Amino acid sequence: MEDLLLSIHVLAGIVFVGGSAVATSLFPRYAPAAATVSADSPPGASAGRNHAVAVMLHRITRGYSLLGLIVPAAGIILAFVQGRSGEIWITVAMILTAAAGILLALQIYPRQSAALTAPGRPDQARTLSMLAGVYNLLWAIVVVLMIVRPGATYGV
Repeated sequence: MEDLLLSIHVLAGIVFVGGSAVATSLFPRYAPAAATVSADSPPGASAGRNHAVAVMLHRITRGYSLLGLIVPAAGIILAFVQGRSGEIWITVAMILTAAAGILLALQIYPRQSAALTAPGRPDQARTLSMLAGVYNLLWAIVVVLMIVRPGATYGV
């Protein structure tokens, strides 16, 4: 049972969290910006920006993020099955995972939606890039915690 849960946890993390991390990082590059759109330019054809690609990345962000809920669910179940739920690294990883989820749900995804409906200023793309960087950093810290496991009780 542990092997199955660990496999689900790791594979879902790679595919779904990784996919949402890539999509959030790429979105600002393709999101339409008012400064690059003129009356003469066709929709989505401005300065390397592509509305269709931005829409696809926005959908990937949403879909993979929802599927990514498998990662903390499997992780929590695995922690209880292994008897590790009280270890500090598990608690910190859960807090950081919740922070990443909240950041995605309350900041990144709504700002992506706003960027698609009303192309904004260049600082809008910078803000989305920064938020994506924080989101990815939170997940990187969680991965390091899973490897290093500070405060773990080994051999129990």
